[in-house]
Amino acid sequence: MQHCQRDLLFLLHDVARLLRVDADKRARAHDMTRAQWGILIWLERQPGISQKELAELLEVEPITVARLIDRLETRGMVERRPDPKDRRIWRLHLKPDAYPMLEEIAEQRAEIVGMLTQGIDRASLDATTDALLRMKTTLVHEAHAGRRHAETNDSDAKTKEVA
Repeated sequence: MQHCQRDLLFLLHDVARLLRVDADKRARAHDMTRAQWGILIWLERQPGISQKELAELLEVEPITVARLIDRLETRGMVERRPDPKDRRIWRLHLKPDAYPMLEEIAEQRAEIVGMLTQGIDRASLDATTDALLRMKTTLVHEAHAGRRHAETNDSDAKTKEVA
């Protein structure tokens, strides 16, 4: 049992899962979802982002984002504006009613961080953050390398089919 408690992959998974559960509970207390909170945060950081771009950032299907935006639009927090260059694209913008919720989200995030880091010294937090950033960079690099490798193999296969 001790071995499982110190297994890095299990720990990363468990901490992420527990954070999601806690954030879900906090969002539900405000009649929202964690996904809706994430959308509001992204729209604050990148006003005018398209639904497709937002779906890519959230790693969900565009239809999922469209449904979430519908709900936020109904609550008066988000509006869709047509893209001036391409009428097929909707640009997403926050409305004034979103800002009190963003303040609440910021307070909740601060509480989560405080709870999560209680009793951990600054040097350990910095080292942990640096290590997680390094892991993320490695995974992103590997994912892109794998995608490039797959694209090269697909291209080679198509070339052989033509020949």
